[in-house]
Amino acid sequence: MEFLEKSREIVDRVCEIYVGDREMVMKVLAACLSNGNVLFEDYPGLGKTLLAKVFARVIGADYRRVQFTPDLLPSDIIGTKVWRQSGFQLVKGPIFTHVLLADEINRSPPKTQAALLEAMEERQVTIEGDTMKLEEPFFVMATQNPIEQEGTYPLPEAQMDRFMLRLSPGYPESVDEEVEILSRRISWMKDDPTDDVIPVVSLEEFREMQRIVEGIYVDESVLKYIAELVRATRQNELVEIGASPRGGLALLKISRAIAAMEGRDFVIPDDVKRVAVDALSHRIILNVEYAIEGVKPQSVVEEVLREVEVPKAPDMRS
Repeated sequence: MEFLEKSREIVDRVCEIYVGDREMVMKVLAACLSNGNVLFEDYPGLGKTLLAKVFARVIGADYRRVQFTPDLLPSDIIGTKVWRQSGFQLVKGPIFTHVLLADEINRSPPKTQAALLEAMEERQVTIEGDTMKLEEPFFVMATQNPIEQEGTYPLPEAQMDRFMLRLSPGYPESVDEEVEILSRRISWMKDDPTDDVIPVVSLEEFREMQRIVEGIYVDESVLKYIAELVRATRQNELVEIGASPRGGLALLKISRAIAAMEGRDFVIPDDVKRVAVDALSHRIILNVEYAIEGVKPQSVVEEVLREVEVPKAPDMRS
C-alpha cells in the first residue's frame, strides 16, 4: 500500500463532501493516524458533525453519534448490565465503535463527560468492575460551541488534555465557498450524503497506515525541540499552568503522521511547528488577569514558537 497516495485520496474524498479548509482535514487525518482524539470548537452550522461522519465513512470505520444533553447518563455512553432470566447481561453502549462523535460535549455534566476519560486515554472501558478493550482504531471526535454558555458545563482540564488537537473549522473564506456549499446540496438532493460515501481504505489498511506512522524516525534534536516548546509554555509569564508531558507526546505522535503524509520517513522541525498551536493551546491555562484582558492561549504558543531555537540539522535521518 502506498501511504502517500492513500492519505491524499482520503483527504480528497472527504473534501468532495466537506467544503472547508483542506489543511484542517489533513490535520484531522494526522490525528487519527496517531490514534488521537479531536475537539472541534466553533460556532454552530459550520460542518463539524458532517466532517466527523464523512471521515469515518472514508476510512471504512464504524461510527456512532451521541448527542450530549444535561440528562445524559454515563451508562448511556458506555453501557450497563441488565437483569435477564439467565442472569445479568452486558448491554454495550455507543462507545463500542471506531469513531465516536460526542456532539455538543459540554452540554452534559462532568460525571457524564468523565465516562469518556478511560476510553480516550486507555482505549478501554470498565462497566461494573469488568474492563473491556475497545477495538482499534478508536478515537473520539467531539464538538462544542464556544459562545453559548447557558446550560453548558466547561470541560475539565483532565479531559481537555486528552484531546490531541483542538480545531476550529471557521466560516467559509469566500463567496465562492458559500456558493459551492449550496451547489453541492442541490447535486446531492438530500441533506445527508454520507450514506453514498465509498471508503478509500479498509479498516485493516488504515491500521497498517497507523503502524507505518509508528515507524517514522525522529532525531534527538527534534525530540529536544518538542521538549523545549512544551517547557517554554510553562515558563511564560502569562501562563498559570502550561502544557503537560502529554502535550509533548501529542506533538511527537502527530508530527510523525505529518511527516509520513508529506512522503518522508523522518520528522523535521516544520512538522512540529505546523501543529504546535492546535496541539498545545488548549492545554494552557492563563493567569486570570491576562485572560480577562483577552489574551488567547494560541498567542502564547505562537510566542513560544518564535522564541525557542529551531534545530538546524542538515538531515534528520539516522
